[in-house]
Amino acid sequence: MNSILQFFILLPLLGFLVSLFIPGHKENLLSKTTFGIVGLHMISFQIFLLYWLWNGHPTLNLKEITLFKTTGYEFFVDFYFDKITATYLFVGSLLTFLVTIYSRYYLHRETGYKRFFNTILFFYLGYNITIFSGNLETLFMGWEVLGISSFLLIAFYRDRYLPVKNAVKVFSIYRVGDVGLILAMWMSHHLFHENITFLKLNNVELVHEHLQGHSWIGIFISLMILISAAAKSAQLPFSTWLPRAMEGPTPSSAIFYGSLSVHMGVFILLRTFPFWEYQLSVRILIGLLGLTTSLVTTGIARVQSSVKSQIAYASIAQIGIIFIEVAAGFEYLALFHFAGNAFLRTYQLLVSPSVVSYQIREQFYNFIPHKQAAKDSLPKKLEYSLYMLCLQEWNLDSFMYRYLWNPIKWAGKKLGYLTTPKVLRFFIPAYIAGALLFYYEEYVPSELHDYLPLLFSIIGLLMVLKSFTERIHARMSWILVILNHFWVALSISFNEHFEFKHTLLYLSGIAVFGMFGYFILRMLKSREGSIDLDQFRGYSYKHPKLAFAFLLACLGVSGFPITPTFVGEDLIFTHIHEDQVLLALFTALSFIIDGLAIMRIYARVFLGPHVKSVYEMAYRSS
Repeated sequence: MNSILQFFILLPLLGFLVSLFIPGHKENLLSKTTFGIVGLHMISFQIFLLYWLWNGHPTLNLKEITLFKTTGYEFFVDFYFDKITATYLFVGSLLTFLVTIYSRYYLHRETGYKRFFNTILFFYLGYNITIFSGNLETLFMGWEVLGISSFLLIAFYRDRYLPVKNAVKVFSIYRVGDVGLILAMWMSHHLFHENITFLKLNNVELVHEHLQGHSWIGIFISLMILISAAAKSAQLPFSTWLPRAMEGPTPSSAIFYGSLSVHMGVFILLRTFPFWEYQLSVRILIGLLGLTTSLVTTGIARVQSSVKSQIAYASIAQIGIIFIEVAAGFEYLALFHFAGNAFLRTYQLLVSPSVVSYQIREQFYNFIPHKQAAKDSLPKKLEYSLYMLCLQEWNLDSFMYRYLWNPIKWAGKKLGYLTTPKVLRFFIPAYIAGALLFYYEEYVPSELHDYLPLLFSIIGLLMVLKSFTERIHARMSWILVILNHFWVALSISFNEHFEFKHTLLYLSGIAVFGMFGYFILRMLKSREGSIDLDQFRGYSYKHPKLAFAFLLACLGVSGFPITPTFVGEDLIFTHIHEDQVLLALFTALSFIIDGLAIMRIYARVFLGPHVKSVYEMAYRSS
């Protein structure tokens, strides 16, 4: 029975690869292939589900493939199947099948028809990897696929300003969630001294044995998991990204942000529940977060003028209640609530255009006066204050900008004097000097040696901060991202002695994809003359093949799953000790901000309104 699990991963992968080779003008073949693959996947699962239930619904675990193995470390792909996976796959397969049929007609003759179905199959592959994951590493692979497909679907109308801008915003919140997951993986390696699987996490004695005397480490891991879950499920203070994600087509809003992707935070909490089950403080914190989110977003939903925003905030409120249920230990209730919320929000989003036209007609011909409600009994000052706060979405966007993005931008702008020649003249010789120090490490005083890893990681972080805030030179921004990875590798090399092949594995992907991306930017510069980052340039309109090639380069450099960079980043973190929280934090920030900087380069150069268009473009939302 274990070997059948491979089928549910390989089938969406096969469908995605086949869809790439179908010509864009063959809409009928493309759509039939998509919902044929998804339909076969759904029917196969229904049969397997009955067989699994008939045999006593055993917990299945399959260690599929080892990608890298060395002393004290093993990176392997692990698949896991239990009632949580069964529920998520039942809901996901059915809703994806319905949405693909709906999209066949909804997107007829749309310019990005092929691109949409490619991305839906890509998303479905990531969804299956995530829910079948048997360890945090495999879950992170699916997590990253979901993040990239989210970005592509929100920016589906890539010739418009607002969808592209919101896609970058949503991706930035996803990267915050990635920080939590990366740090949780790092500390769990040190706690369990292995790549722990979810099957082993269900062993209460094993978990209790490792947490004895390491309660603060357990709380740290749990908090990092909570940050990831809150970011992915749009809980406070990350709630405002979900309505912004509705800029994509209605089918993608329904399948992504109404039903499946937005419930991934609930999934990771359910999957890791045996780990933090006996940490009362963490359970209280999760419950309070869910309760606060539900109260705040319920009020926001009631004052929204857009039907999609109303549905988005209502869904966030329900997910907050599911967080409370998970924290209280009501696993079956949480799963049932997830299924109900997913089906309801998908239905609401798919019929939302019809509902709007119906409501417009009704308010003119069948007007019903406002009835007395509980809120009318509140003092008027309080009622109006709450109304204004909800109308302004409790200033959550301003909060995120003030305390998260603005400090990063401020730090990057302080490096505004840097230009490409200065970077090459100063930092490359500095890196060579650092490499020589590493080569002659025995001559470095011990007092200095202990501070070098932190110093080099800070230099790498400065590189990527400058890249993220660069407003002019795209190629310099790209070079800075590459240099950041080299500084991180040097920093960790000083921190702990390990085999050179670890560094080689990590930097090989960076070097190959980095040179490939630089070559594309240089080619585009020679053709178009300007690729500055001061505005969206929309060059994918004239150069779609270059846009696709550069996207592949971006994925390779940012550590997309299965690339050498992805495995290398996880491997690098194993060489950071559990007491080096600052070093781990700076390294994680480097990885996260370089992902943002890379996708920002891609969005600014290739997406948005074409820079040479003669037509006026809307640059603000209502």
